[in-house]
Amino acid sequence: MPATPVQQFILLPPRGLSAGEVVPSTAFVNSFLLSLEGVRVAFRRDRKAVAAGIKTKLKVIDSIRENGAKLVEMSPDAVSSLQAEQPGVRIVPVVYYYPARAPRPMPEAAPKAAGAALKITLQVVSKADGKAVSGAKVVAFTDFASRLGASATTNNKGIASLSLGGASKKVERLYVYCESGFWNALKRNVLLKTGGRIELLPIDLGFTDCLRHFYGNSPLNAGQGITVGVVDTGVGPHNDLKVSGGENTVAGESSSDFADNGEGHGTHVAGIIAAHGTAPSGVRGLAAGVTLRSYRVFGKGKGGASNFAIAKAIDHAVADGCDLINMSLGGGGADEALHSAIAGARAKGALIIVASGNDGRQPVSFPASDSLALAVSALGRKGTFPAGVTELGDVASPFGTDKANFIAEFSNVGPEISLNGPGVGIISTFPGGKYAVMDGTSMACPAVTGAAAKLLAVQPALLTAARDQTRSDKMAHEVLKAAVSLGFPPTLEGQGLIKV
Repeated sequence: MPATPVQQFILLPPRGLSAGEVVPSTAFVNSFLLSLEGVRVAFRRDRKAVAAGIKTKLKVIDSIRENGAKLVEMSPDAVSSLQAEQPGVRIVPVVYYYPARAPRPMPEAAPKAAGAALKITLQVVSKADGKAVSGAKVVAFTDFASRLGASATTNNKGIASLSLGGASKKVERLYVYCESGFWNALKRNVLLKTGGRIELLPIDLGFTDCLRHFYGNSPLNAGQGITVGVVDTGVGPHNDLKVSGGENTVAGESSSDFADNGEGHGTHVAGIIAAHGTAPSGVRGLAAGVTLRSYRVFGKGKGGASNFAIAKAIDHAVADGCDLINMSLGGGGADEALHSAIAGARAKGALIIVASGNDGRQPVSFPASDSLALAVSALGRKGTFPAGVTELGDVASPFGTDKANFIAEFSNVGPEISLNGPGVGIISTFPGGKYAVMDGTSMACPAVTGAAAKLLAVQPALLTAARDQTRSDKMAHEVLKAAVSLGFPPTLEGQGLIKV
């Protein structure tokens, strides 16, 4: 009979992330969690496990404090025996969350055609100087609703070859995505022919995007006295950012490697909050004066971050004195481990701000939907992005009191929404001294975090208050009462846009 495959689980005390937190656990639970600290064994009962009184076969992978949550591996069959052995311990499956960046439509099937092997060859170049753009993703849809089309990545000569069944083809939509340096392009109802040329518009760092339209250019000391933790893919390196510390909480990776994992998402998020550059050679965040800390929860080459890594990052951010914790990530349903981490952070005076998700007006994703988090939807504005760019596809009704304002088509919405923030066509930092345009509630979330930092920094009595639930509740109250409605239903904007 084949062996039952092992899975990862989180072992938690009855409340909180560690025994004795919030409501004291029994001595039995506390003793059990402490005993696991010395057990780093595979699926067998060795002398350490026997001495500790552990009967269930498990492997401890990581820990949040000595008497705190444990990341373990065991077979699903072992869960029942562990529940019987330790009925006061919560056993939570490991689940994964993803960056809350707006989705990029991709073909699901190729168009049917007699000459399916025929390809259309296009070149992508810079509109500024005509130089080839390599590494750009070209996506063409012959039937957008059915997701029929083809995609290809440009080579070092800027050439991409699309398998569309002919040397010319009418496409409903043509997208071109570039990692950094350019605005992404969108063309509708265009005839593609081999030898065609697509021009991308370079990013102008002095351009008034949606973020700068609503918030202008903050002084360099904005947010001074506030510590912000960014729980994401890591931050930097970038000349416009100063990272004062942090931690990598991905199991098996170096805890000191909290720089960007290569995806660029966390660096872009951090720049919206705390970049200290000056146009036209750099960009400025909303609160350049904050103390910025990076907590990397996404592994190298990994798309998802585990609930354990995120919970551990929140725990460390609170211990490091973070006042605000930005989480531009989301996933599925409610999770006990993350709820415990968020509740623990609020109980210790920290405020958690979370992206609502980007599933096209679907319900707010978790952890933004947690009742102790501030959930953020994405605001856009016509005229804050150039013609012919992908942001045109994000415009959707209803419009605000000012008819140029809209809640992005991709943004999740619902009664859990607390605030909105600029999240369409946002220019910010990208690893290696580069700059990129991104969209998503991922971008709206740090806009709210930056505005909150700027607002709270001028309230010293609140900042010096005891780090407890009263402090975090007052911080949330001040942030929410500073918001102004832009004329959308509360399910789309919550209390509205923070005015600072």
